[in-house]
Amino acid sequence: MRQPDLRARTAHGAPGCGRRGLRQACHIKQSMPIWRALISCNPEQALATLRQPKPFGSVLGEVMAEHVAMMRRRGYKYTSQPVRLLQFDRFLQLNPQLETEPLRVMIDRWAATKGTRNHAYERENLERLFAKIQRRCDPSAPRRRPDPRPQKEVRKQWRTPHIYSPVDVRRMLDIARSYPSPRATLRPLSIYTMLLLAYCAGLRRGELARLDLGDVNPGDGTITVRQTKFFKTRILPLPDSVMMELRAYIAARRQVGASQDPHSALFWHVQGRSRYTPEMITWLLTDVVRRAGLKPLQGQFGPRVHDLRHSMVVNRILEWYRLGINPQERLPFLATYLGHRDINSTLVYITVTQDLLHLANERFRAVGAPCLNLEREVRS
Repeated sequence: MRQPDLRARTAHGAPGCGRRGLRQACHIKQSMPIWRALISCNPEQALATLRQPKPFGSVLGEVMAEHVAMMRRRGYKYTSQPVRLLQFDRFLQLNPQLETEPLRVMIDRWAATKGTRNHAYERENLERLFAKIQRRCDPSAPRRRPDPRPQKEVRKQWRTPHIYSPVDVRRMLDIARSYPSPRATLRPLSIYTMLLLAYCAGLRRGELARLDLGDVNPGDGTITVRQTKFFKTRILPLPDSVMMELRAYIAARRQVGASQDPHSALFWHVQGRSRYTPEMITWLLTDVVRRAGLKPLQGQFGPRVHDLRHSMVVNRILEWYRLGINPQERLPFLATYLGHRDINSTLVYITVTQDLLHLANERFRAVGAPCLNLEREVRS
């Protein structure tokens, strides 16, 4: 009878003994593992197994926590680096015998736990991070030269982005228009408009989810993208054809009774009467890609939704080549349009395709050939 009493105390007991208190005590975010532990044969042991070390509770925890707080005060989101630091902190807490060892030994022991390429890359990042922390505390500390080899090994595992052709995009748009949704009549047009903005404006899934009704300016033919990846708000001009489709979507949205508050979600869920989440947008657009026959019906292989952003960049550069425009001169504008910090982030999106190679070679032949002939004449 001990188990029912424990469940009762957990649900209705003293402050701090509820689900939130147990999550905080175990340092986990989900409630489902808590419930499974409570209904097990030995709840105390199951809860003890769930319990995770306290975040930044190691001998270096205070230094790491202070660094994370400082970076966020400086305006960075700083989300991926704390995950790496927390992993290292958890390792140190589970290996208290390393507390008196030098930092180099701690990192070596942590790196020895796994021999994967990703772990070697994580080690390099961790060493660079601690070098920055050390220089912040002691400006006279020597700079650490980065080792590019782990990153090169990791990049070998990266998937090559799929570049959607205009024919592929047209097929997906047609499928989105006829997407089966008898209970949510606005959904097909919502998916169609999401796909249009993801490809034509290169919007990320989170940017699509955060768009408000007031962010669309039909008079100027622009949309305002807020809370972007690098804390940038940008105003994007859209082609007339895309803005016309956006106006049609807003009219259909009004007809189904969606909120007309400028702060309400642009992509409004009829059944939930709320905005689409980034995860739901990814699932819907991925389903369209599968229905178009571009991706297997199951699994993660094949084109991704984010590849629409890559395709926008490549196809934009192809169009510049066809119009006789030097893409090099336009890349800073493209970087601003995409919301990148600098041109280096945009260069990652340039996937060399056969069409791009052909047009680049043609441009080189037109510009470079006369120079080569002139050099031959000078030599002769």
